[in-house]
Amino acid sequence: MEAESEPYVRLATLRTLHRVVADLNAARSLAGTLQAVVEGAVHGLGFDAAAVSLVRPDGDLVVAAVWELEESTLGGPAVLLGQVGSRESWDRLLGVSDHWGTLRFLPHDRGWAVGSDIPRWTGDGPLPVYTNDWHPSDGLLAPMYSAGGDLLGVLSVDRPRSGKRPGAWTREALEMFSLQASIAIGNARLRAEMQRALARLEKEQQALRASEESFRQAFEYAPSGMAITELHGAGRGQLTRVNDALCRLLGRPRAVLRQQSFADLVHPEDRGLLERTSAESGRAELRLSRRDGGYQWVCLRNSVVADAAEGPSFLLTHVEDIEERKRHEFQLAHRASHDALTGLPNGAELKARLGRRLCTLPQAGGPSSHEAVPYGAEGVPAPGYAAVAGAGSYSSHAAFDGLDGLGAGSAPVHGYGLPDGHAAEQAARRLACGGSADHIHAVVPADLPPGNELWGAALRSGGGAAAAEKGLAVLFCDLDGFKLINDRHGHNAGDAVLVEVARRLQQVVRECDTVARLGGDEFVVLADGIGREEAKDLSDRLRTAIIPPMRIDGRAMRVGVSLGIGWAGCGMSIEEVLHTADERMYDEKRARGGAVRGARGERSHRRAG
Repeated sequence: MEAESEPYVRLATLRTLHRVVADLNAARSLAGTLQAVVEGAVHGLGFDAAAVSLVRPDGDLVVAAVWELEESTLGGPAVLLGQVGSRESWDRLLGVSDHWGTLRFLPHDRGWAVGSDIPRWTGDGPLPVYTNDWHPSDGLLAPMYSAGGDLLGVLSVDRPRSGKRPGAWTREALEMFSLQASIAIGNARLRAEMQRALARLEKEQQALRASEESFRQAFEYAPSGMAITELHGAGRGQLTRVNDALCRLLGRPRAVLRQQSFADLVHPEDRGLLERTSAESGRAELRLSRRDGGYQWVCLRNSVVADAAEGPSFLLTHVEDIEERKRHEFQLAHRASHDALTGLPNGAELKARLGRRLCTLPQAGGPSSHEAVPYGAEGVPAPGYAAVAGAGSYSSHAAFDGLDGLGAGSAPVHGYGLPDGHAAEQAARRLACGGSADHIHAVVPADLPPGNELWGAALRSGGGAAAAEKGLAVLFCDLDGFKLINDRHGHNAGDAVLVEVARRLQQVVRECDTVARLGGDEFVVLADGIGREEAKDLSDRLRTAIIPPMRIDGRAMRVGVSLGIGWAGCGMSIEEVLHTADERMYDEKRARGGAVRGARGERSHRRAG
């Protein structure tokens, strides 16, 4: 190029350089850009062959593009395509080469610096005659760097068509071209990365849309209730999304439910349980209000859905209808604790109630008043009680919670709740029977006239007049003449008599008292918060209720009753309490000439289990 006049050469070179740079920028892919680089070096800068070695992610360089003006019979530089050279060998080669500005020239006499792993092709051109002639083993390299100074690759050119080593102007043009090539390669890589990123993003978005659609269908068409609850902001706790199954379960339209929260729907007694469950992923069985005013037993299963960057986002709640299961649980609990014939609490339930009322502390250390234990009207389901046969004395002063048998905020023991408003009703019964919220020490009432010295001692030990006058009465009832009815009219008639006796006993006692069937023809009445005179009056009213004839299968039948009054006090065992009342009943029966005990102390009349 330098053989012609200098101004003309420079102008022609600039025009050619402008054209090849335009070709670089027109390439749409990294491969197209690399090919434009080698073709531009051959056609625009006057070299017979060019190759680009591109830096791979592991740092080594691979021959990514080659171009030769005329294809050689020996294969030419095309045989180098795809060959890899180590970064260490390339760095050593660039280091020992002569520095022509940003270019590196490796004369043929320094060929020893070319590592064995660097791809190399030697042409068959003529040997040099003059000093500045091009030798077939000479090499001219143009390293290409990114804007940050990282090596992108190396452009290698060979055999200038002038046959001479490039002059200053050609070297400057090659430097300019390699700079533009590095920019074009960097842009092509950036476009390739962006295209890959866009492809990944589109794939992820497609997967996200598919996942969202799967979730939507699973959520909307789930056979059980589903809800999404906000965890943050002003709408915290708000139901933002519900499915049709939940709307059907609660009988409420979707628009109404989305304006409420579970706290608005939960039964007041289950609010504490809901708050503990909503705070973290968990499970709870509680009651939610229906549109008709009733309550529905459900099982809530919560899952906290968290965002990788922002943490917990919302609460996904699965709402399962467990009404039928709760109903069966209640029925099983009721059967275990109640007599199948009369519906009264059985012996095990009687002992359990006594055990909850009594503690192990002796009578001398009790508080100042007595609580009437609200065991509830007989025949009303009491699922909260555990049927504990042979239960011992109650060893705690914890509050006695009536029918439900629950502490504050806890779930029912047997799971099945009482009718709506029942808890408030039971609280009213406790107050009506003289009770309070705390455990009251049970003491045996003093059988002494007021003013007596021992009566005063009872006042001092118990803490007040109520301690000396009121207590927990245990009335043991044994039917007289029942065996004769069984023998004459059959067991069906006997069963009918027992049912009628149970009904009459319940009509006499207070709602907070307990009537239990101990077994056979024996019944026990627990009456708390009454004195000795009141106990005697209750005994008379029970006897009066039982004695009148009852019509069974068109025949009039009559039974009598023997009653014994015992007293329960803290520090006494359950067996001791029942034995004392039993002995009092036996004393009355013996005084009236009733059934006597055998040699082993057993009654001669039938005691069915």
